Amino acid sequence: MLVLLPPSEGKAAGAAGAPLETGALSLPALTAAREAVLAELVELCAADETKAQEVLGLSDGLKGEIAKNAGLRTAGTRPAGEIYTGVLYDALGLTSLDAAARKRAERSLLVFSGLWGAVRIGDRIPSYRCSMGVKLPGLGALGAYWRAPMAEVMPAAAGEGLVLDLRSAAYATAWRPKGEVAGRTATVRVLQSKTVAGVEKRTVVSHFNKATKGRLVRDLLSAGLEPADPAELVEALRGLGHAVEAEPPAKGGKAWAVDVIVTEL
Repeated sequence: MLVLLPPSEGKAAGAAGAPLETGALSLPALTAAREAVLAELVELCAADETKAQEVLGLSDGLKGEIAKNAGLRTAGTRPAGEIYTGVLYDALGLTSLDAAARKRAERSLLVFSGLWGAVRIGDRIPSYRCSMGVKLPGLGALGAYWRAPMAEVMPAAAGEGLVLDLRSAAYATAWRPKGEVAGRTATVRVLQSKTVAGVEKRTVVSHFNKATKGRLVRDLLSAGLEPADPAELVEALRGLGHAVEAEPPAKGGKAWAVDVIVTEL
């Protein structure tokens, strides 16, 4: 099973550890592409704070992120699973998983990133600010930039089992499963169910979405479940107490759409 996650906008502070080695990250075929994004981001943030703030879409309160980006090559690193924070990662609770579940997480979780393309939770990275929606002056929109490099590495990374896609729309632009891989991919949507005047209404709510996705992954890891395909995923999630609705895609080579229904956070 391969689980595709978005990163978090907020990130933990860096550490006093060794500086970044891009060649030591997982998916080493992405090294050249990572170096290109890193070089432009560092140069942008070191040269022109005003332009960097505009390009990165930062508020005045987040100007400190610019200096952080300018120092990425010498900043201390820590495992990506410790860098990424926020609602999804709080619900996932990597630090409180038992040893066996933690090993499964290190093997199966892949976090997409505007700066790195994708990393595993054990990869050591510095704290940074660069979303997939950023358009760098020399490279353009990062979602489009990463499509070719990711298309080269992701089919092999996906292996032969289930691909559980929990990414937000911006990060999904960097790689979309195709063909046989798409057929064993499940894209999850979280819907909040409310009854108003006796009529059920379902809506997509960001906070519910992130927290529920974190819990889904934690439940699968903790139970030691690794479904082989979307149909097995649906049964596994139902067995873990989640309300799930799904149907096979109408055409071959398409991902399954899996809806998880929640009523409260």
